Formats: sequence, C-alpha cells, structure tokens
Amino acid sequence: MPRPTLLRRAAARLVPVAAAALTLGACGGQAPAVAPAPGVTPTTCGTVTLASNAWLGYDANLAVIRYLAVNELGCTVKIRKAAEDDSWKQVAAGSTDAIVENWGHDELKKKYIDDERLIVEGGLTGNKGVIGWYVPPWMAKTYPDITDSRNLKKYTPLFKTEDSKGKGQFLGGDPTFVTNDGPLLRNLGLDFTVVYAGSEDALIKAFRAAERDKTPLLGYFYSPQWLLSELPLAHVTLPPYTPGCDADPKTVACDYQPFDLDKIMNRKFAQSGSPAAELIKNFQWTDADQNEVARAINAGTPPDEAAKAWLDDHPKVWKKWLPAAQ
Repeated sequence: MPRPTLLRRAAARLVPVAAAALTLGACGGQAPAVAPAPGVTPTTCGTVTLASNAWLGYDANLAVIRYLAVNELGCTVKIRKAAEDDSWKQVAAGSTDAIVENWGHDELKKKYIDDERLIVEGGLTGNKGVIGWYVPPWMAKTYPDITDSRNLKKYTPLFKTEDSKGKGQFLGGDPTFVTNDGPLLRNLGLDFTVVYAGSEDALIKAFRAAERDKTPLLGYFYSPQWLLSELPLAHVTLPPYTPGCDADPKTVACDYQPFDLDKIMNRKFAQSGSPAAELIKNFQWTDADQNEVARAINAGTPPDEAAKAWLDDHPKVWKKWLPAAQ
C-alpha cells in the first residue's frame, strides 16, 4: 500500500458548537439560517462530532457541512482538531463521527475499513487532490525548461540559500507533513535539501514573496488551493506515478499519487440513520466551490458567513445533499 503523502498536524482540541451560533476559527455573531429545501423539515439529530484538519480547503468543506447540519437539520456540532492519522483513530474509536476531506491514506483504509471494519468510506467530495513540486510563475517564464525535473540539476545554484548549507533549497511545509520530497530529491540525483516553511500559511507567503521579488523558489504545494486562482504556480513534472512506485522511500523516484478526495465515517454513525450522516454522504462540490469558500475565510470572513454566502448563491447544489423528508 502507498505510504501517506500528506499529514498536517494540529494540537488536539475539542470545540463545542451551539446550534444558535456557528463559527470556525474566527469570532462572529449568529448568521441567519438559510431557507429549508422544499419538503425538508429540520430535525433534531443530536450531537455530531466532526474532525478538523489544518488546511483551508478542509475548513471550507467543514464550514459548509456544519452550517447545514446546524441550521437545516437541527444538529449540535462539535469539532475535534487533530492530525490526519489521529483523526482516523478517533473515527475508528467512535469519538469522532466523520472526516470531511481525506487525502488517500490507503494504509489506514486497509487497517480500519478492510481489516477492522470500524470505518466506511463516505463518498467522494468531488475535489481532485494534486500534490507536487512548484515554482513561481516568473521562473517558468524566465527558464521555460525548469518545469521538467530532469533539468533541475543545472539550476541548483539558483536555489542556494543561507539555510540550505551549500545545496539547493527545496521548501517544504510543516516539519510534521509526511512527504516524499527528501527521498525524491536523493533518488533523482538532485543536490537539494529540504528546508521547512512551517505551515500552509508560511508556504503561501513564501511563494508570494518569491513572485513579488523575483527570487528563486522550488517548493511543495498542492491543489485544490485558493492561492492558485490568484498566483498560478508552475507545476514541475516528475517521473510519472504508477501504483506502488512510492511504496519504498529507498527507491521512490516518481510523482505523487493523484487523489479523488473522499469522506471517512465511523461505521455505526454511517449506518445510524442520522440526517447528518446522510448530509455528509451526499456532500459533493467542485474545486472552484471549495476555493471560493476557502478564499473568503482566508480574507477574514468568519467561516459561517463564508459558508452562508456560498449556500445562498448555490441552492440547487446543496439542497440535493439534504435528507429526503420523512
């Protein structure tokens, strides 16, 4: 099974959310409820606990699902922040009901879905996950062949920094992200070292600064991500991915696995008949949808307000997610 290729860690914290006031990572007053879908009556669904992982795309999914669960279904929603693998453990244990954006994790699916049968897949989110190496747009224009990893060796001197100790610098995310970058650089014969930015926000600031100041930068990034609609980072092609090519860090020399992002649910919760479980299973949108909400949250809009703005503009989409009237 492929090893996990993305892990964003955050300190575990459980945050209760009252149905009357819905916020995520920001303060804000009560937002007016969206109009119920025809034939749907809000029901008391009890308490639902959802995982929160530390990137804005996830926050966008979570904000929209949580807003509907509270305002349409009458749920009380609790949010549990954790690293991805810890969220899986919590879902398996039943202390968390669902993960609303999952990036692969075939090894965890084998353990908890196939072997232990404690978790089930909750359907696709509609988002396509792409992890890889990127350079700022100015570099792709100035050095057109730099977007082919086979040509990076000759450009190594451009990427030397004080932190890279004589080698080229590859900018990673948080030190706790699980990636293939170190082994990839070594196995592709590139004289680079990974220097960590520290977070998603720090990565974004670094790429923005590199484009603004025309400084060289090669780094880890991914989509869907709202930044790419404003700053079209150039994706560096790596040797093509084939199933299993990334299984062993000693030999990995291929691109990252592409992901059809999905949702992960506790088996008992998924089969409980909870209207929240049906909402989560039915939830599906596009990368553009996610980026719209994530961009608003990044700009300082409280998540509940960002969610409501999107919901107000897309009733034909979200009303299909709600459980049918009993």
